[in-house]
Amino acid sequence: MNAPYQTAIETPCVKICVVDPETGFCIGCGRTRMEIGGWLGMSADERRTVMAELPERVQGLTRRKTRRGGRAGRLQAG
Repeated sequence: MNAPYQTAIETPCVKICVVDPETGFCIGCGRTRMEIGGWLGMSADERRTVMAELPERVQGLTRRKTRRGGRAGRLQAG
């Protein structure tokens, strides 16, 4: 007996799951918590609509933020 054929669902997830408290968007993929949680239940058209909005969302997130962690943050604090 053959296993049912399943197609992979395209996802913008980059495994950086941190939601920006100001915008509600994940800083990794740009989706909201509702979009992330409902992704598998969305139709292909719904997912495409969200995917089309993501570049602008992510660009807005990175434009407003400055890195404060890592080596540069430790050097400034010291």
